[in-house]
Amino acid sequence: MGVGKPDDILGAVMRGVDMFDCVIPTRSGRNARAYTSMGEINLRNARHAEDPRPLDPGSSSPVNRYSRAYLHHLFKADEMLGPMLLTQHNLWYYQELMQGIRAAIAAGNFANHAAALREGWARGDMKPIEA
Repeated sequence: MGVGKPDDILGAVMRGVDMFDCVIPTRSGRNARAYTSMGEINLRNARHAEDPRPLDPGSSSPVNRYSRAYLHHLFKADEMLGPMLLTQHNLWYYQELMQGIRAAIAAGNFANHAAALREGWARGDMKPIEA
């Protein structure tokens, strides 16, 4: 189907679509891009080199046990574990995204939920840690 970024999925659900199939979460993970409650993050960026914080504090992703600095290192060193972990995280994020959407629809609160998601993505990532 080709609908794959979180905002695209949200828009499709608003239009009644309820089935998705796309390579974006896995392809992005292989290329150091993570989807988070704060939007998309590129783990190759130098700002993450010494950042001890988790990837997405707003997620229960098991990848949050690893620091951004470690994930950054894995990609810089061309370690296969980096793409594997970010792929796992992205798939986890998408599962949480859809669970939240389904719960909001069931509660009759989808419009507010969608607005809150978009607000979080628009705010962007956490500020870098100052050296």
